[in-house]
Amino acid sequence: MILDRQRRYDSIMNDFRRDHQSATHYGAQMPKLTPAQTKSALATVPDWKKQGAAIVRTVEFKDFVAAMKFVNAVAKAAEKAAHHPDIDIRWNKVTLALTTHDAGGLTEKDFDLARKFDRI
Repeated sequence: MILDRQRRYDSIMNDFRRDHQSATHYGAQMPKLTPAQTKSALATVPDWKKQGAAIVRTVEFKDFVAAMKFVNAVAKAAEKAAHHPDIDIRWNKVTLALTTHDAGGLTEKDFDLARKFDRI
């Protein structure tokens, strides 16, 4: 089921990339996703929820030290992608929020980074 969602998302995003060839993945401004594209992309990150113009996920850990290890891994991935989440740390809970501010909402790079964070 997740694989089918990923294939549908990949197909939609390939069409999207073709229609917006001037935008590079992590360089130039990415175009904001349409509501239909956002819905499709959300299906590929089931632990994330749309909240306003962002996608948000809260992860709970056994303690503060484990939460901070996760935050450090998130920071490393975010730096590599040149795209940074808002991070809220509450002892053993970490909430991540992704949006592309210069596009005024969600873009493909938000969902790409969410999937990377899900693998941490």
